Amino acid sequence: MSDAARDEKIGDLPPWAASFFEDYGAPSLEDLSDVFHGPLLDRKYGLRKDDLVEMLLDRRMLPDDRDQCVRGMMVGGRSSSIDILDENGKFRSISRDAIVEVRLVTHLRRTYIEDEELLKFEKDDMKRRSEVHEMAEKTSEGHGNNLSWG
Repeated sequence: MSDAARDEKIGDLPPWAASFFEDYGAPSLEDLSDVFHGPLLDRKYGLRKDDLVEMLLDRRMLPDDRDQCVRGMMVGGRSSSIDILDENGKFRSISRDAIVEVRLVTHLRRTYIEDEELLKFEKDDMKRRSEVHEMAEKTSEGHGNNLSWG
């Protein structure tokens, strides 16, 4: 990507998001848009890890002096909360109950099935878990945990 094209892409982002974009290596964002219409297999939408987002929080759940908008990069999430690295570089875990609205600024990571780095990580993690499970089975044999009857 040329410097002019990269600068143009950075110019389209809010100032707080430009630093995340540059830290991420200034990837090409042309292919990373949501697709809502067309063949079912080609549709892709929603939030993913590493997306840049703005979240509007319920004012009633915040101290009076706290900004109601949280901006940053999603780093994970659970059923009850969303983890975010905010614009100041601080890790925050925010309750889903406190979130009123989430606005996607831009995707930085490809969709799950197209992300080779993520798929490799998942494969390596499955291998590691399998090895740990096998090791646990081997160490538990002969210590009274073998439930063979006969």
